[in-house]
Amino acid sequence: MALISLEDLEGLGEDEQLDEDITDNPEPMGEEHSDRLLTHWRAVASTHQVTVPTEMRGPIHEMARHNQQREPVPFVPISCQEKMGEVMWEERTYPAGKWACVRQAEELYEQSISKSFMKLMRFICKENSAGGHLGLTVPVVSTVLVTADGQTLDKEVETGFYLPAAFQDAPPRPHDPDVDVVQRDAFTVVARAFLGTTTEETVTRHSRLLRELLGASAAERLRSDVYMVAVYENPGVPRRRNEIWFLRR
Repeated sequence: MALISLEDLEGLGEDEQLDEDITDNPEPMGEEHSDRLLTHWRAVASTHQVTVPTEMRGPIHEMARHNQQREPVPFVPISCQEKMGEVMWEERTYPAGKWACVRQAEELYEQSISKSFMKLMRFICKENSAGGHLGLTVPVVSTVLVTADGQTLDKEVETGFYLPAAFQDAPPRPHDPDVDVVQRDAFTVVARAFLGTTTEETVTRHSRLLRELLGASAAERLRSDVYMVAVYENPGVPRRRNEIWFLRR
């Protein structure tokens, strides 16, 4: 599962090896490995002034065990714009479906998505009316509102997890009242990939770049008050795949 909440692994030394050994390991882990994994997450989270509480040990353990069993969010490709063999952007339509969402308003974008995703992790792993692990889907998507000046991100960010196909018709109820299961209408996006972390600075920079690449005429057909940030890979991947999604009007 793509963990959009914990960022910036450069400089953590042996953590990349830790990711290979633990975060993608489908086998059951001993207590020592579980402790190492919690320590790893705390080190990553601390770079963005986020604390990972001890009660996250269980969800982290479960996410690591199931990390390789990921279900893609379904979509229909519409078009792809390339230049000299490089994909500049893609247009896709995502179907209507049920998403588990959390809204959070912190000082920094990365703090908001960190806290939201920890709530979603607990819902995915056990804190639901089904009483067990629901399965992982990618990407996890955060919706960002842009203030009237067109440059500043609103403090409140909504982070959403598309429910696996097995639970679309009868979604489990969350135990946490901050987690809402909502029905979203179909939507069409123009998407551009980028690698690395998803901080307020990086998502702002890459959203501005995509708008410049599209040009004024194409941008007029897109919403300017909101965009989405999609993340596909876990936090142990320093140059992980992300996308900026602009919504069609």
